[in-house]
Amino acid sequence: MTIRVVVADDQALVRRGFAMILRIHADIEVVAEAGTGLEAIEAARLQRPDVILMDIRMPEMDGLEATSRILQEADWPVRVLILTTFEPDEYVYEALRVGASAFVLKDIPPEQLAVAVRTVAEGGALLAPSITRRLIDQFAGRRVVSSAASGRVARLTDREREVVIAAARGASNSEIAEQLFIGAATVKSHVSSILAKLGLRDRIQIVIFAYESGLIEAGDHDVGH
Repeated sequence: MTIRVVVADDQALVRRGFAMILRIHADIEVVAEAGTGLEAIEAARLQRPDVILMDIRMPEMDGLEATSRILQEADWPVRVLILTTFEPDEYVYEALRVGASAFVLKDIPPEQLAVAVRTVAEGGALLAPSITRRLIDQFAGRRVVSSAASGRVARLTDREREVVIAAARGASNSEIAEQLFIGAATVKSHVSSILAKLGLRDRIQIVIFAYESGLIEAGDHDVGH
C-alpha cells in the first residue's frame, strides 16, 4: 500500500528536499507540496493524504492552526508529522494538543524521515528523543488541570487508568504488561479501548490527557532518556 504524503514548508528548498528524499521510496508518494498553512489545508482537502509533513512557522496561517483545522475537518484518517528547526518550546506541546502524531527536528537523518512517515501512517506516534523529557518537564506541569478532562477519567476502568498512568510515565506496552502482570496483547487491547472511550487519536494524546486530567503530575517520575 502506497502512503500518500503532503509536504508543507514555506522554504521551497527545504520543502522540495523533503519531497525528493521521500520520493526515493517506492511505498511513499508525495501528492502535493504547500508553502503556507492555507495551502496545506487546500492540499489536504484535494488530495486526502495519509500523512502531512507540517512546518510550524509559515505565512498566512501557521502550522498549528492548519493542523487543527485539517484534523477537525477531515473525514478520513490523516496524520500530521510536525517538522521544525527549533528545539522544544511551547509549540511542541500545542502541536500535540491539536492532534499532531509526531514531532521531529528538521535535521533528522534522511533515512529516518521515511521511517517516521511509515510509523505515523501505521497509527504510531513518535517524538525525537531530545524532545521527550523537556516536553513533559517544561509544559505539562504548567497547565492547570482541565475539569473537562478530569471528568472523562470516569469513563475508564481502574485497569485502564493504570495503563494511562504507565504510558504517561514512558512505559512501552511490554513494560506495562510486566508492571501490571498482564499480557502484551491485553495491554494493546486496553490502549485501543482508552483511545475509543476518550476520543483520542494516539498514544501521545493519552500522555497529554494523563497530565491535563490530573492523573499524573509532571516531575513525579523520570520520563524519557
